[in-house]
Amino acid sequence: MDMKKRIHLELRNKSPSDVRELVLDNCRSPDGKIEGLTSEFVNLEFLSLINVGLISISNLPKLTKLKKLELSDNRISGGLDVLAEKLPNLTHLNLSGNKLKDISTLEPLKKLSNLKSLDLFNCEVTNLNDYKESVFKLLTQLTYLDGFDEEDREASSDGEVEGDGDGVDDEDDEDGEEEEDEDGEDFDEEDDDEDEEEVEGEEDDDEVSGEDEEEDFGQDGEGDEEDEDEDDDEDGEKRKREAEDEEDDDDDEDDD
Repeated sequence: MDMKKRIHLELRNKSPSDVRELVLDNCRSPDGKIEGLTSEFVNLEFLSLINVGLISISNLPKLTKLKKLELSDNRISGGLDVLAEKLPNLTHLNLSGNKLKDISTLEPLKKLSNLKSLDLFNCEVTNLNDYKESVFKLLTQLTYLDGFDEEDREASSDGEVEGDGDGVDDEDDEDGEEEEDEDGEDFDEEDDDEDEEEVEGEEDDDEVSGEDEEEDFGQDGEGDEEDEDEDDDEDGEKRKREAEDEEDDDDDEDDD
């Protein structure tokens, strides 16, 4: 499908001013030109022209709200000065797989003051010595080159560095861990206190039981002694009565 027809299909029941994203990947571009795309797309923010056979971007329309431009796998070798003129608010530019050979070819991008991310994968320029350092030095407004910042931290899909760039989340996590540890320690101390109370309670129970046993033993002992005294009294009275009976018997015999 050629590019002009594809754009026509994208506009079904819509006007160009309603379109915010336009993907024209793999469309045929006669003579390497962009056909059907005009400055009427005033609200366009994302434009993808991957593998459409572009040789030049000189006939790009002026799109002041465009922020992201995908130009991967084309045959662009220069002429980047048109970008600052027609796409002044561009923040992301992908030129991977094009014919860019020299750092100087990138110099017009200095005028794109809002440019934060630039991709040059599979371009010959990436084979130069000190490529990364040279590009960051040339384009000081850049945050990411080929998906990484100057500290080799990878950008996420939304363009932010993966992980905790400012360390705030790390601090929060550490605070959270400390709080958990403190809570855990308090909990352990409470458990220890409870265990000590239980042990003390058991010891008290043992002491009470011992005292009860001693009291019982004492009471039983006293009872036994009283019983023995009563038995002794009974035996004494019995022996006394027997002796009296014997004396009475002797008296009777004498009378006879």
